[in-house]
Amino acid sequence: MDTERMMASTADFAEQFGRIADGDPWYGPNIEQVLANVTTTDAAAHPIPAAHSIWELTLHLTAWVREVERRLRLGVWQAPAEGDWPTPAAVSPANWNAAVNALSEAHASLVAELSRFPEARLDEMLGGTRDQSMGTGQTYRQMLHGLLQHDAYHLGQISRLKKALELSRA
Repeated sequence: MDTERMMASTADFAEQFGRIADGDPWYGPNIEQVLANVTTTDAAAHPIPAAHSIWELTLHLTAWVREVERRLRLGVWQAPAEGDWPTPAAVSPANWNAAVNALSEAHASLVAELSRFPEARLDEMLGGTRDQSMGTGQTYRQMLHGLLQHDAYHLGQISRLKKALELSRA
């Protein structure tokens, strides 16, 4: 069975990205719920040595959601404009709130772009050579599946960081 074809339409992808952003995903809390009540201090903390912070993960997620939206819109791949792992702005509540809002806006833009993306193009290749770190050499369908997996993976990391922060306070 071709698992890449299980989610066939752009509408299905839009629904799944909506669920992961602020809906009811199968695995548990959505992005909005995971980031709710994360303080600026907690967002910038590194409770697990050598691991990224919640803030760094949030910026990384945003960069890749924006890049996939741009790829759908322009049909050309590149690294995210902000970089793979953007550096957080100065630690302040305003900057943390801006980071959270940017992730929400990036998902909304992706969902909007999916409504315009021709379904017939889902099986077109993007980038000729497979480069796992850049998500190239795959079809648009594979790229979208990959981004859903990417979001879920990093949300799990954020949830673990929140748990580590809770345990450090106990």
